[in-house]
Amino acid sequence: MTMTTHKIAAIGGDGIGVEVVEACLEVLDALAERDGGFRFEVESFDWGTDRYKRTGAFMPEDGADQLRAFDAILFGAVGAPDVPDHLTLWGLRLAICQPLDQYANVRPTRVLPGIRSPLRHVNDGELDWVIVRENSEGEYAGQGGRSHPGLPIEVATDVSIFTRAGVERIMRFAFGLARSRPRKLLTVVTKSNAQRHGMVLWDEIAAEVARDFPDVTWDKMLVDAMTVRMTMNPASIDTIVASNLHADILSDLAAALSGSIGVAPTANLNPERETPSMFEPIHGSAFDITGKGIANPIATFWTAAMMLEHLGEQAAADHLMQAVEAATGNPALHTPDLGGAATTRMVTDAVIATLRGRNS
Repeated sequence: MTMTTHKIAAIGGDGIGVEVVEACLEVLDALAERDGGFRFEVESFDWGTDRYKRTGAFMPEDGADQLRAFDAILFGAVGAPDVPDHLTLWGLRLAICQPLDQYANVRPTRVLPGIRSPLRHVNDGELDWVIVRENSEGEYAGQGGRSHPGLPIEVATDVSIFTRAGVERIMRFAFGLARSRPRKLLTVVTKSNAQRHGMVLWDEIAAEVARDFPDVTWDKMLVDAMTVRMTMNPASIDTIVASNLHADILSDLAAALSGSIGVAPTANLNPERETPSMFEPIHGSAFDITGKGIANPIATFWTAAMMLEHLGEQAAADHLMQAVEAATGNPALHTPDLGGAATTRMVTDAVIATLRGRNS
């Protein structure tokens, strides 16, 4: 039997990102051993705030180009309390996503077994969403500047960029994803009542693309009303598409409603596979718990399952999610963010034990 090798770039980054990526690599090794037929060739990169403090850069100038040689990127987190957030975000995460054109950010959300949503009487059948975030332009396009610094007339601008090409490709991706799910339901989030140029274009293109997906039922909702719908009527939602900023905010709310941001995964996809895609947990670097051994690795494990699916290893992805759900279903394996006392090591060992013990 031919052995498939998947080349993975591992970037722990900062804080607990390093801890959960290390745990995830252990799980991936156990999974490859269990399933056979594939192996991982992992190269680790020390890119992050420590490197920035040493060299003045979070990653080399050709960092994104270096990553093109890999099949996928496993990313932890970036950010430190003593470095401004805009430097860390633009210095590493966006410095990877944008040059590699990872324009579709996909964030599934559901209530995993054993985890309780803060919403009353909500179970996994009522909260099972996928949020599609436009990941290349919009409010995070990086256009703008500052003039007359320090003077009373100082001005700062950030310009939201909505291009026909950028909006159309994310809409087609979102409609296609909605079509692949059982309910074939998509909600397009907007704010075109106030943002009368870029978001009106967003709405118009959504309506145009919808004509090519007659089997998908879709509706449109203002972003502020969407927060109400997510909390008051979660069962009415399935797939969501929103701009870079709006989806960033809504997906954190979704993670909280599912029980903890510590279980929420993300995929930054280049759907055409012209460049490697990057997979990361939603949670940040969490320096308040760094080094304590209590970070929840479940988000990274779920993220790894998304990576496996992207790499064509669907059976392995399914096995990993079964092990993840076995772990969350056991209250003794709940980390502090879930109200328990388990450690990162305990959860990791349990997932590995489940993988090694399952033969089907």
